[in-house]
Amino acid sequence: MRIRKDRREEGIAMTIHRILRLVAGLMVLAGLILSQLVGPKWLWLSAFVGLNLFQSALTDWCPLMTILKKMGVPETARAS
Repeated sequence: MRIRKDRREEGIAMTIHRILRLVAGLMVLAGLILSQLVGPKWLWLSAFVGLNLFQSALTDWCPLMTILKKMGVPETARAS
């Protein structure tokens, strides 16, 4: 008898696209927080992430996606 469900059964499997959005969001927030705590030049981090998201929308290519694919992260969640 299993008490805890597998993450895939709950429908929250981590796929390349979920991880990409998670990392991008964290990097934007990190840039904003660091700009307030350290200095305004950290806003360039948020700008870089935004520019990378923009180009990846047009080209469907992102360096993090390539790295995640090589690590074996699935592109889509498997059907239960």
